Amino acid sequence: MLAIDVMTPSVICAKPDMTVQEAAQRLVDNRISGMPVVDADGVLVGIVSEGDLLHRVETGTETRRSRWLELFSTTRDLASTFVKEHGRKVEDVMSRAVFSVDERTPVADIAEMMETRRIKRVPVMRGGELVGIVTRGNLIRALASAPAFSQAQDGPAASDREIADAIVAALSGKRWALTKENVIVKDGVAHLWGVIQSEEEEHALCIAALEVKGVKEARAHLSFPTMMPLM
Repeated sequence: MLAIDVMTPSVICAKPDMTVQEAAQRLVDNRISGMPVVDADGVLVGIVSEGDLLHRVETGTETRRSRWLELFSTTRDLASTFVKEHGRKVEDVMSRAVFSVDERTPVADIAEMMETRRIKRVPVMRGGELVGIVTRGNLIRALASAPAFSQAQDGPAASDREIADAIVAALSGKRWALTKENVIVKDGVAHLWGVIQSEEEEHALCIAALEVKGVKEARAHLSFPTMMPLM
């Protein structure tokens, strides 16, 4: 699945010379939490979001620093904060560091970018032109619309031995994998044996087994390492 498959193509945008009140009203009217900022030529120049408008002098929500913390803040940081809180135009408060993606970017890469950059929306470009936007909400809607993950396929049923081999293969390369002798399948029920370090490993092993074609149920017979008493 690519950006073009999940993006919102009708993008609500702001202009750099728009007042912060006009930008706030546009966010409210369209029930969105952020929007790209484009100049008169349609060039993407920034992003303005609720976060950029959170601390404002008009609402008495300016950042409150103790005198002690202010002493350790650089004048650059202090000046930047003042502009964010008192600037009148979108260009004063918008975030200029914009992370965008091409319309053919896989959604997995977009999700990774959102997590690592701690951002909630990504403009989508086509040849330098803004053609859409992907938000966290777009990704959640894509998940809601997707069929439940299953590897079930048409064809002859696999034998218990083949299912066990498939489970071992699915776990290959994972540090929490079980060895072949610890995976036993009987009538489509996967019995998982062995020693684990955490409950999360047990949960992951069961989920991995259930993703294999032919597995009807996963039963964990796992244990934690035995603690030797101190002498």
